[in-house]
Amino acid sequence: MRWVPKFRHVVKRLFSVQPATVIDCDPHIPVMAKEVLKMMQPQDGQVLIDMTFGAGGHTKFLLRAASDLKIYALDRDPVAFAYAKKLASEHPTGRIIPMLGRFSDLEELLEKKQVRNESVDGIVFDVGVSSMQFRDSRRGFALSSDGPLDMRMDGGRIPNQPAAYDVVNNLDEVTIAKILKVYGDEKLAKPIARAIIEARYMFGNVTSTKELAQIIASVSNRERWDKLGRPAHVATKTFQALRIFVNNELNELNYGIEMAHKYLRPGGRLVVLSFHSLEDRIVKRHIKGIDMDEAISPTLTLKYKNSSSWHSVEDIESIYSNFWTPINKQVLVPTDEEVAANPRSRSAKLRAAIKN
Repeated sequence: MRWVPKFRHVVKRLFSVQPATVIDCDPHIPVMAKEVLKMMQPQDGQVLIDMTFGAGGHTKFLLRAASDLKIYALDRDPVAFAYAKKLASEHPTGRIIPMLGRFSDLEELLEKKQVRNESVDGIVFDVGVSSMQFRDSRRGFALSSDGPLDMRMDGGRIPNQPAAYDVVNNLDEVTIAKILKVYGDEKLAKPIARAIIEARYMFGNVTSTKELAQIIASVSNRERWDKLGRPAHVATKTFQALRIFVNNELNELNYGIEMAHKYLRPGGRLVVLSFHSLEDRIVKRHIKGIDMDEAISPTLTLKYKNSSSWHSVEDIESIYSNFWTPINKQVLVPTDEEVAANPRSRSAKLRAAIKN
């Protein structure tokens, strides 16, 4: 399977952001933790992978649900990796194995740990940006506080990785508009891109989250509202789009689910929490066996109803040989009670499947 609208620009690095360091954070509230446990059904002695360790919320729930679990805790963020190492030190040796890397690094990391294909019992994803990344203004993810235009989930650990600063200050108007439209579904993508270019011309490079937010706010004075009916900043979708683009999140997710299928044993469980429609679309297509290049999701009848076409035995077998069997027929969403207690969960969608 392939994904994706990908913009192949070589961006010259002009801005250096210092790597993030570990900071104290409020207790992490994992989203839909009860539903994740129900879908995963962890058993004593199993081997699991938490693909997005973050502050360890889901890993901690899983550890409490079954004894003698072994959990490989993966995260691309050095801050999360430090939390994983701390949590590992609080448990018996070998129960939690911290790993620093992206989804696309998983194969290499597991090979070093001598983990075989089809040997893992369950894999969980909680994709998107984490609460601790939002809380640290130095990371440049949040609108609520001023900070450098960074947004790199990897921090500063990868040399020459472009930050949001590079995208905003080096790409042309058409490309910026396309990024905002594709990854943020921003209706004002073109006027926002035009405003960014004009600001660059008149005032020089845009260097902070506050500056970028003010530029975007100058484009429209219309009020926006989130799913809870609360006022939302007009720059929210732009920040989201830049973050997804900078971190190549959709391609990483697509590859991550492919790796999940490789390492899960037959009967192993996949649980994915997503917070964006494009993320959910990738998960849905994997689970339902729909190729990423198909523009729509036709039924089998519509897809293969063509009197002029002849389908081989291999074609017919491929139709019925899906890689996954969905556990939940419909996508799960958080309860009203959870959304009230943890507003971050309001956009969450959970899909789960068993490897065939």
